[in-house]
Amino acid sequence: MSQSGFVPNNTNIKKTSGTPNLFFNTRENIFFQRNPENIAYEVTSTQLPAMIGGAFVDLFLTKGHIREPHWHPNAWELDVVVSGEAIVSIVDPDTKQLHNYSAKAGQVVFIPMAWWHWIRPASDKLHLHLFFNNDQFETAEGSDTLRLTPPEVFKMAYGANPELIAEALAPIKESVVIGPPQSQHAMRAGAEPRVESSFEDEEAQKGISVKINHRTIDY
Repeated sequence: MSQSGFVPNNTNIKKTSGTPNLFFNTRENIFFQRNPENIAYEVTSTQLPAMIGGAFVDLFLTKGHIREPHWHPNAWELDVVVSGEAIVSIVDPDTKQLHNYSAKAGQVVFIPMAWWHWIRPASDKLHLHLFFNNDQFETAEGSDTLRLTPPEVFKMAYGANPELIAEALAPIKESVVIGPPQSQHAMRAGAEPRVESSFEDEEAQKGISVKINHRTIDY
């Protein structure tokens, strides 16, 4: 039986078994698709049983979309930019700091195991290769954490108004993975989701206020 994670020798390749399957077309296994230009393909030991200790994701994003905040409890991640420019954001759990790395083609960003992170394009189109050191890596999506946590827990833990939390999180009805999700109007019309502002447009961020637990926070 295949072993997950790094192993010193490839125990599922036996001399008597002949050459194992060493080829797979990534386009035959979609991990997630928001639309044809925002899509992720995945290769694990499910597709290539001989690939013990590693996995691969081929990720495509367009500007205005984002690989949502998430973490991998059983694997580190190496992001290699193939084309375009990426902004990879990582929260360091030790220093409690947020790091934003701008990476272009040929540059890499390393994400330690279980560190909270997200990816967004700084260019119109972005293509990345993501490598993991576990052939069956796990992913915990931020959208699932938020939507499955009862609003009352946010009040107990942080003193936040549960009604405001419930209202703010109401649009998150499923795993997002690549955001933003399509609006119901866009889904009915068969149109692409409309993105009102760019992540890099600081002017568009000004003048926004959010009221949480009777406190107003200006951005």
